Formats: sequence, structure tokens, C-alpha cells
Amino acid sequence: MTAGTQTVETILREGAVAVIRMGESRRLSRVIEALLEGGMKVMEITLTMPDAFEQIQAMSRGFQDSIVIGAGSVLNEADARKSVQCGARFLVSPVMKPSLIRQGGRLGVPVFAAGFTPTEILAAHEAGAALVKVFPAHVLGLDFFRAVKGPLPHIPLMPTGGVTPANGGEWILAGAACVGVGGALLDKKAIADENYQLLTDRARLLLKGIGEARSRLLQ
Repeated sequence: MTAGTQTVETILREGAVAVIRMGESRRLSRVIEALLEGGMKVMEITLTMPDAFEQIQAMSRGFQDSIVIGAGSVLNEADARKSVQCGARFLVSPVMKPSLIRQGGRLGVPVFAAGFTPTEILAAHEAGAALVKVFPAHVLGLDFFRAVKGPLPHIPLMPTGGVTPANGGEWILAGAACVGVGGALLDKKAIADENYQLLTDRARLLLKGIGEARSRLLQ
């Protein structure tokens, strides 16, 4: 089993990716600690953050194997390469770019490319995306998501955008392989007030809902 395959299996097992998009990185380490305390083990640091590459490197070294760190908002091959050099173990893009997926293959890391329509979702999957990020998921809604899974049951989907700690389980019941959760998990005011317990509590709520949903699917 390759390292990339192991990464994907870990993400699918955990069921959730924390999408970290902060205006400044000073509190990033503490935010990750709070999420880890709540059970979150997969973190996506978006390249829209200041000093994103440096932070990917620092967090990868600081937390080592306790978490899986990837790079988000990856738009081109150069940023993909630099992200992996800094320690990113997976790459997430808000678009579907075959050249970016191929670059991930050359670098030995999985790429999660985005799709919005059934055609885009299938194209991303056939291009080699390890997971297809359905984004922005809340615009489509749960009913659309369920409908898409009908003819495309073989494609692992990761809804992102509008997924919250309270409704994460609903997306799993609708057919999601895992979910991406950003702003609803990383409350800006809580971070500014250094109320990290709120982040921990939200992480626990999210994972509890996912666990309960998966148990229901097995019944």
C-alpha cells in the first residue's frame, strides 16, 4: 500500500477534514491542538492563509504523525509541488484541473478535485481524483447530493461548504464518504477570544454525528 493510499484510507476512516482558513497564523498551532483534543485528526491548511507554506511545514513537523496535514485551495502545479515539499500529505482544489491531478500522482500524494455537476464529478473521478470535493455543497443541498449519488454510487464524495458540526451526519446519511468543515467549525470570534474549548466541543459534536450516522447505515 502506498503512502497516498494510506492517507486516503485514514481520511475516509476519520470521516471529516477541518478546513483551516484564517486571516493570520499566530494562533494556528493552538487551533489545531483544540481540534485534535476534540478528535479531529485531518487538517487542511488553505493556501489563502498568510505564510501558508511555512505553516504547513511548521505544523507537519510540530504535530508529526498525530495528525494528517494537507494543503487546500491549490490551483496550480507549482503550489502543489511546494505544498508537498513542505509536508502536505494531500492536496485539495476548489476546481477540477487534470494537470493538477497528474501532478499529485507524480508527487505521490492524493488530490481531491472539485465538482459541482454530475458531469464535473465524473470527470474529476475519471481524471484520477482520489475524492471529489462537492463544492459549494450548501448551494446544491442534501436532496441534490442524494440524487447525484444514485447514478454515481462508486465515486467517493466529500461535500464542503455549508457542512456544520450539527449536520455533518446528515451528509454521511446522504452518501458522503467524508465531509469538509470550515467556518462552522472554526468560529472566528472564539479564536479571537482564545475560546479554544468551543472549537474542541464543535469537533466532538461533528465526529459524534458522523459516528452515529455511520452506525445507522450499518443497521
